[in-house]
Amino acid sequence: MNAAWLPLVVALPLLASALTAVAPWRVVRLVLLLGTPLATAVVGVWLIGIHRETPVFATNVGGFPVGIAIPFVSDTLSAVLLAVTGIATFVVLLFALRTGEDRLRFFPALVLMLIAGVNGAFLTGDIFNLFVFVEVMLLPSYALLAMSGTWRRLGVGRLFLVVNLVTSSVFLVGIALLYAAAGTVNLAALVGRGDDPKVAFGAAVVLFALVVKAGAVPVHGWLPRAYPATSATVMALFGSLHSKVALVAVYRITAVVFAENPVLLPAVVGLVVLSVIVGAWSSIGENTMRRILSFQIVSSNGHILIAVALLSLAGYRGGLLYLVHSVLTLGALVLASGAVEQTYGTGHLVRLADLLRREKALAWIVGLALISLVGFPPSAGFIGKAALVVASAAATPWVAAVIIGSVIVASILSLVAMQRLWHDVFWGPKMTVYRSRLPAAVRSDESKDDLVPLPDSVRIPTLDLVPAGLMLVLSLAMFFGAGPTWDIATRAAQGLVDLGPYVEAVRGR
Repeated sequence: MNAAWLPLVVALPLLASALTAVAPWRVVRLVLLLGTPLATAVVGVWLIGIHRETPVFATNVGGFPVGIAIPFVSDTLSAVLLAVTGIATFVVLLFALRTGEDRLRFFPALVLMLIAGVNGAFLTGDIFNLFVFVEVMLLPSYALLAMSGTWRRLGVGRLFLVVNLVTSSVFLVGIALLYAAAGTVNLAALVGRGDDPKVAFGAAVVLFALVVKAGAVPVHGWLPRAYPATSATVMALFGSLHSKVALVAVYRITAVVFAENPVLLPAVVGLVVLSVIVGAWSSIGENTMRRILSFQIVSSNGHILIAVALLSLAGYRGGLLYLVHSVLTLGALVLASGAVEQTYGTGHLVRLADLLRREKALAWIVGLALISLVGFPPSAGFIGKAALVVASAAATPWVAAVIIGSVIVASILSLVAMQRLWHDVFWGPKMTVYRSRLPAAVRSDESKDDLVPLPDSVRIPTLDLVPAGLMLVLSLAMFFGAGPTWDIATRAAQGLVDLGPYVEAVRGR
């Protein structure tokens, strides 16, 4: 693949977004909606193969000089993320077809614009352009949040909007400070510049904004309020894309600017400990399936940030493995909870029971996904946590003790939370009442007046469970294909610790 084609990975989703906004034929909108993320995944897989021989290639849009042109850079890390997020988005959109959300006016156009922003954020080699692509990703998200969710969606949308506008302003201030100190925001030109206090401060401001957007503790409060208030489809999209884009940007900027400089170590370790433990602990006290999962997303983000505390090849490899596991496993659980809400009209634990008897396929999907979330074998979660623990053991003694201890405590707390979810939803007395009809946007103003007798014939349609099942199969494939998965993750991590090929490709020398 010629590097000059890389901008098409962003341009084509934008073009598809425009076409779906004006196309009067549903079949055209549907083909573009499903074909675009699938094409992104195919390109990602293709790039993974190419990067076995060519670690990095880059292009400067328009042929302008380095530092002026918009750089697009592809390496194994960006290729893996294109593949994983493309597949995850495609599967989530299959669920949108089942809920009917794809028929909402402008839903396809908004999702495709979101994909364009995500792809651009993964491929850009410039921090200012990263900011632009993050905003391209966020703009349609405000509308998606407003058009799907509970009756509280406008209030939650306002929270989501304010948090992201404020953090975007902080992001922009950080970019200005970085440019003032270094004279550039091109990543290849910032390699090793973290020894300069002014550059380090500007980069730290940028990283703070990204951490807020990722939803790490203690700046996480918006995430568990906003995500469950949307539909399961939109929550799965946000959980698979939003925080992961921010976390990957944190990886990239930290690796480039600070390399092995431990100046941020105390702050990052604090973020890790708070995020993994508070996220897991908070999920114990929630009363709906998707609110429990929203706090598990927070805990998962903390695990992914462990790599930033370690700044090693093993750490980045473990963090990437855990990131992919998080996308697939939590995606499977969110889509499974959405299927429950579609049929039984609620995701409240007190309104559900005995689904183990009624829904065998659902029980298998959720049970295996919960095992992965806690970190038991055979699961992708086991590989990710094991890789992070082994990498942490090689760090300085106090860092190793704090991080490994936090992971163990969080795993125990997650086990308690998942056991409670399983007990309340799949065990217990036979269900006798339910809400017979639920639109794609789940209402939160449930009352007993909504409930009607539950006939034995009511079951979750098999097609509603297919998306969650696909996510689970991909997660299990990570475990049973651990050899190739490990090799790809190692190559991706190598690109973060050995920046020579990156600089050579971007700067042309």
